Amino acid sequence: MSSPDIYETLGIRPIINAGGHMTILGGSVLSPEVREAMESANTAYTLMDDVFDGAGKAIADMLGTGGGLVTSGCYAALVQGAAGILAGTDPERIRQLPDTTGMKDEFLIQKATRYRYDRSVTVPGGKLVEVGEEDGCTPQQLRDAIGAQTAGILYFAAGERSPNTVSLPDAIEIAHAAGIPILVDAAAEIYPLERMRRVATSGADLVCFGGKYLGSGNSTGILCGDGEYVSKARLNGFTGFETGNNSIGRGYKVDRQEVVGTTMALRHWLDTDHEQRLQDQADRIARISAGLAGVSGVSAENMWQEDGEGPWMRLDVSWDEQEKGRTAEEVSQALQSGSPAIFCRTDTGSLHIAVHTLREGETEIVMRRLQEELS
Repeated sequence: MSSPDIYETLGIRPIINAGGHMTILGGSVLSPEVREAMESANTAYTLMDDVFDGAGKAIADMLGTGGGLVTSGCYAALVQGAAGILAGTDPERIRQLPDTTGMKDEFLIQKATRYRYDRSVTVPGGKLVEVGEEDGCTPQQLRDAIGAQTAGILYFAAGERSPNTVSLPDAIEIAHAAGIPILVDAAAEIYPLERMRRVATSGADLVCFGGKYLGSGNSTGILCGDGEYVSKARLNGFTGFETGNNSIGRGYKVDRQEVVGTTMALRHWLDTDHEQRLQDQADRIARISAGLAGVSGVSAENMWQEDGEGPWMRLDVSWDEQEKGRTAEEVSQALQSGSPAIFCRTDTGSLHIAVHTLREGETEIVMRRLQEELS
C-alpha cells in the first residue's frame, strides 16, 4: 500500500513539503539506501550493544573521530553528551542526574549565539551561563568566565558565522587549556563535506549531527568525537539503563534498524555527487522561477550562496504586500489549505520555497499553486 493510500486509510492529509527538513513535517524521506539497510537489519535480532559497537566504529572511521554513536536525534545527542560530561563514568553520579549536587554543572555559552536548543544541556541538570554580550564575545571574556563550577562549553556551530564571536578553534583551545570539555551542536553542518569533517575532527570532545539531514529518520542523530567522551555519553543511554545504572537516557531509545540506517545514510551522504545534487535543486528553482516570471509584481531569487553556505537551495518569492493585498502569511495559509496542501516557510513579504524535499512531479504543482495564489 502506497503512502498516500495509508494516509487516506487513517484520515491523514499528505502535504507537499516545500519547507525543508522540518521536524514537524516528519524530518525526511528515507533514501533507498537507508530503507534497504533498515529492512536488512529488521530480519534478525541482535544485542543492541553490538549494534552500537559496529555502527560506532563505522561512523568514527568515516568521520575520522575517536568514537561514534547513533542517538534518537541531535537533541538527544546533546542531552547524552552533556550527561557524559557531568557524570563521567561514575555509576552513582549517572543515577543521580539530573540532580547535580556535588558536581560541576555549568555550561558556558556565548550570549550572542543563544538558540532554542541550548536548553538540551539543562535536561541532565546542566546550568547555562551566558558569556559576552548580545553583539559579541571575545576570547578573553570566554577565558575569564571559566570558574570552579564550569563543567564544559556548549558551542553552537552555526553561530560561528555570527560576527564578533569566538571561533570554534579558539573555543576548543580555551576549553582544553582550562582542562574542560567542549560540546558542539553541529546539527546541519553537513555541507560542504570539508566543513562537516572539519567540525567533526576539530578537536572538540563531542560533536552532534542531525540524522534527518543525511537522509536518515527524523528520530536519529549522530554523536561523535573523543572516544572516551562518546563512551561516557553512551553510559547515559538506554542500554546503560538496561544494565542497571538507571540512566536518564532510558527514554532516548533507538531501534537497531535506525542505528544501521543512520550509519548507511552517513556513508551515502559522504559518497554523494553533491555537484549533481545541487544542480538538480537549481533546475527545480529555475522551473519555478520561470513559471512566476509572468506574474506581475512578483520576483523570485535563488537564496543559495555560491560560497556553499548551506547544504540546500531555497527560492525567495517576494512581492509588495500592500500592492498585492495579501501577506506572505496569508498566501502560506492558502497553500496549506489547498489541495494538495503545500507547506513552506515565510518571511516579511516573501515565501521561502525549499526544493530539496520536493518529490517527483511536485515542482510543477508548487509552481502552479504559486501562480494561482499570486496572480
